[in-house]
Amino acid sequence: MVVAKPGLDGHDRGAKIIARALRDAGMEVIYTGLHQTPEQIVETVIQEDADAVGLSILSGAHMTLVPRIVALLREQGVVDVIVTVGGTIPNHDIPELERLGVAAVFTPGAVLQDIIDFLQRSVGERTPV
Repeated sequence: MVVAKPGLDGHDRGAKIIARALRDAGMEVIYTGLHQTPEQIVETVIQEDADAVGLSILSGAHMTLVPRIVALLREQGVVDVIVTVGGTIPNHDIPELERLGVAAVFTPGAVLQDIIDFLQRSVGERTPV
């Protein structure tokens, strides 16, 4: 699992909490740190052969950054990685993110165990390419 902070968002407490919870649940987690470009995130996903990527966005740039990351993954032939988004995502943007291929959106107040369960279930259900 790659946990990434795309764009200029400098708030990473939530991403670190998620990364730690996923590690504690037995997942291998790579946290990319702050201010990652879509290209850097996709390169990390590929290099680490990740099963999933969680994008933490609080800046409001989710409708710019997420489509770019999804497009780059597809351009690189990475079609079996589960993409999730967390952060301050307005409800009216969630259907569009899902249409783009985002598997789940977790907004503030999401229960950590629900996130863990979703990822474990989703990674287990993936069909190998």
